[in-house]
Amino acid sequence: MKSQVIAAGCVFGLVIVAAGIVGIAQDKIEPAPKIVDPGPAGGPPSDAIVLFDGKDLSAWRSGNGEARWKVEDGYVQVNGTGNVFTKAEFGDCQLHVEWAAPAEVKGNGQGRGNSGVYLQGRYEIQVLDSWDNPTYFNGQAGAFYSKFAPLVNPCRKPGQWQVYDIVFHAPRPRAGGGVEPGSFTVFFNGVLVQDHVPVEGSTTAAAFSGAVPKGPLMLQDHGNPVRYRNLWIRPLN
Repeated sequence: MKSQVIAAGCVFGLVIVAAGIVGIAQDKIEPAPKIVDPGPAGGPPSDAIVLFDGKDLSAWRSGNGEARWKVEDGYVQVNGTGNVFTKAEFGDCQLHVEWAAPAEVKGNGQGRGNSGVYLQGRYEIQVLDSWDNPTYFNGQAGAFYSKFAPLVNPCRKPGQWQVYDIVFHAPRPRAGGGVEPGSFTVFFNGVLVQDHVPVEGSTTAAAFSGAVPKGPLMLQDHGNPVRYRNLWIRPLN
């Protein structure tokens, strides 16, 4: 009996090799992973949706019409005209954002280089000039705002470009009621600062309750001239 089992395993292994599939023998042969061109360092990869390419805000809107942030020299800058939202909506995703606080330091704490990246328009990863700028820990750069402080502070100097790479899984309604938490994993300048932390309550107005399958990405106008460039997203569902 033992020899028959071994023989059967060998035959199954030969079938896999003959089919050109390399891997551990299993009950079901899965399709090969999709081939994606990773593109240059910082992306975007070939399967990404480019949200801002340095030229215009055609993928964006304001709360009541056209997005009016200042676009020049390959970046877009907050200018006091209000938050901007993507026209498209997203659920689970991988998001790449590059941002820079003003080189000229003005203010302190939350008044210095403040903005934010809001997944689904409601869950914020804080943008702030956190170079030698003390503030409450769950409000500094890389924080899941008001929920989780970053594990470390890898912020570069004011005026330099910073990079967020965010993996977001949206909360989902439970069949029996309530909400199944989502999650955030965040790399800040290549350093892990949020390690699969739970996403439950919104960091925006109380009107956003429960869970939704998709929502727009929002960039916050907090009154500081923060710059953004090279924004792209990969939907994961």
